[in-house]
Amino acid sequence: MRIGRIVVTMIIMLSCFTFCTAQGISDTEILIGSSAALGGHASFLGTQTIHGALSYINFINEEGGVYGRKIRIISYDDQYDPSKTILNTNKLIDTDNVFCLFCYVGTPTSVKVIPIVKNKKIPLVGLFTGAEALRSPVSRYILNIRSSYYNETGELVKHLVEDLGIREIGVFYQYDAFGMAGLKGVEIGLAEYNLKPASTGAYNRGTLEVNEGLQKIRQADPGAVIMIGVYGPCGQFIREAKRSGYNPVFCNISFVGSEMLAELLGDEGEGVIISQVVPSPMESSFSTVTQYQELLAKSYPDDTPNFVSFEGFINAKVLVEGLREAGKDLNREKLIDAMEAMKNVDVGIGANINYGPQDHQGLDKVYFTKIYNGEVVLFTDWKSMN
Repeated sequence: MRIGRIVVTMIIMLSCFTFCTAQGISDTEILIGSSAALGGHASFLGTQTIHGALSYINFINEEGGVYGRKIRIISYDDQYDPSKTILNTNKLIDTDNVFCLFCYVGTPTSVKVIPIVKNKKIPLVGLFTGAEALRSPVSRYILNIRSSYYNETGELVKHLVEDLGIREIGVFYQYDAFGMAGLKGVEIGLAEYNLKPASTGAYNRGTLEVNEGLQKIRQADPGAVIMIGVYGPCGQFIREAKRSGYNPVFCNISFVGSEMLAELLGDEGEGVIISQVVPSPMESSFSTVTQYQELLAKSYPDDTPNFVSFEGFINAKVLVEGLREAGKDLNREKLIDAMEAMKNVDVGIGANINYGPQDHQGLDKVYFTKIYNGEVVLFTDWKSMN
C-alpha cells in the first residue's frame, strides 16, 4: 500500500510538473512570448514597444521577479506581416511553450491570431493596436490596455467639429484591417454630428505610394484630414500635400509613431496633430514617467524616451500587477481572473486601470500632441489653433 501511495504521489507530482512546464511556468521562471515588427518598414514601433516593456521587466527581475520567478520574453520578428505573425504565434505556443502572449504590434497582424488564442486558451495581453475586432465581442483571452481607435478618432472628430468648426473631414488610411478600423471609427464619430467623410483615400501597407489617395481626398478639399497609418506613408502624404499647396489640419492617431513622423517631416511637420493613448514620456509630474526614463536609460542607453516605448513600459507594469494578483500558484486562468478583478489600479500615469468580465480594455483616456519646432508636445487648447 505504501509503495502504491508513493507511486500515485510521484505520478501527481510529475503531472503537475509537466502541466506547469507546458504553461511556461517553473519555480524560477515565467516564459512569455511576443511577435512584433522588429524589422521592416514598421520596425520602430515593434522595437520600441519591446524595449519599453523589457526596461520594466529587467527591473522586476533584478528585484527578484514575481514570487521568485524571473520573467523571460521570447520575441520574434514578424516584420508587420500577418502570415509571419501566425507562424511566430504557433511556434511560441507549441514549441516554446510560453505562459502567455504579450506586446503584439499592429492590427492586421494581431487579428490573425484571435482564433489561435481562443482555441489554445492562452492569454494575449497588452497589444499595440486599438482595433475594435480585438475588443468586441469581448474574448476572455484577449486583454487590451490602451484606449481604442474608436476612442481616438471619436475625440479627434469632436475637437475638429466643436472647437475648430471643421465639418468637411477627409480620411487617409492604410488599406487593411488597421486602416478599416480607423476609418470606421471616424465614420462613427462623424455620425454623431450627422456627417460623413468628405472624401477618402488609401495606400497599400508596406508602400509609400500615396499620390492616388491624396488626389482622391483633395477632390472635396476638406479642412482636416484624419490619417490612419504608419509614419512613412503618412509623412509622405503630408509632404506631398503641403508641397502642392494643400495644407488642411493634419491629424494622426497614436499608431503612426509620433517621434519618427516628426523626424521624417522636419520643418514640414509644424502643427501636425497626433492623438495619444499614454501621457507624454517627458511629463515628469507622473511617477511612472520618471521611473520609465531611468529604467530605459539603464537598459537601452541609446534610446530616446518616446510614446511607443512608454506604452510598452506601461503594458509591462500592468502585466506584472496581474501576475502578482494571480498569486504564487499561477496558471493562465488565474491570470485572467486576476486582471478582470482589477479596479482603479494606479500605475502612476494619472489614469487608473479598470477591467471586468465584460470590459477587457484597461484604459480609456486620450491625449493630444502636436509637432512644434520638431518636437512632439502635449496640448489641450484646441481653440487656440483657430
